[in-house]
Amino acid sequence: MPQRHSKNNNDLAFFTYDEKRKLGYGTQKERLGKDSIKPFDACCLCLKPYIDPLCCQKGHVFCKECILECLLSQKKDIQRKLAAHTAQQKQEKEEEEEGLMLQKARELEAFDQQNHGPVPQYNDKNYNRDKNGFHGANSVKTTSYEEEALRTMKAFWLPSATPDAPAKVEAPSTSTVCPEGNEKLKMKNLFPIHFTEDTSAQKKTKSLDKSFICPSCKVTLTNTLSLVALNTCGHVFCKKCAEKFVAVDKVCVVCDKPCKDRNLVNVEKGGTGFAGHGDNLEAKDFKHLGSGSGLGLVRPAMKT
Repeated sequence: MPQRHSKNNNDLAFFTYDEKRKLGYGTQKERLGKDSIKPFDACCLCLKPYIDPLCCQKGHVFCKECILECLLSQKKDIQRKLAAHTAQQKQEKEEEEEGLMLQKARELEAFDQQNHGPVPQYNDKNYNRDKNGFHGANSVKTTSYEEEALRTMKAFWLPSATPDAPAKVEAPSTSTVCPEGNEKLKMKNLFPIHFTEDTSAQKKTKSLDKSFICPSCKVTLTNTLSLVALNTCGHVFCKKCAEKFVAVDKVCVVCDKPCKDRNLVNVEKGGTGFAGHGDNLEAKDFKHLGSGSGLGLVRPAMKT
């Protein structure tokens, strides 16, 4: 059987694509494992199991300490941006007033020289001639107009006269946002949630880790189940029980507290290993020639 000449030809002065691939060149793909998927009972900020969980109206769950620190840091950042914006507005106002005063002083000086000077002055700024007959850049004694022009000259070839582009500080938004969903979020919009822990003797003998169940059907909660929380009492159910019992009876199954359809909040869950879940579970990384041996440079893959 004839062999493939293109892959066996090794007498070329350059590397072929197949030879570069063997050295580690190209886009490397790897499917993410279980450790890269966030569990449903993990905080969206610290990625650790919940401690006093709080949920927003969009279903994102955080630890109480984590979301409080996040909102406080956002408020401090907003105050810093507001102070910078106020200082910039004040500076622009002062520069505008200074410009008006300079323009008025120039007009008064021109009027005084025109009426009381020994030699009449020309109104043309480009025609400023002194008593020696020199003008412009060769002038021995510069006029006030030339001094102003030299002071405000924008010469990009001179380091000392290179114009600066001041950074424009826009007015920031005064509302805090959810770090996960980027919608407006206030502390009063958060409500505590309560998971029902599995306390059966069989579960205790199998594992020391905590596991949670639906208080209605007693099914163990995992990432494959859709969860619903009540913002009135905070109890969490699987979506089937919530639609079958809570939404119909308008009352919580655990504490008998009345609720309505708008009180049902779909809890955002972590990803699964199934392709139909909608999560991108494939990591890509582009490597230069020779990076497979640790000698090359690595740059992140371009998003398409």
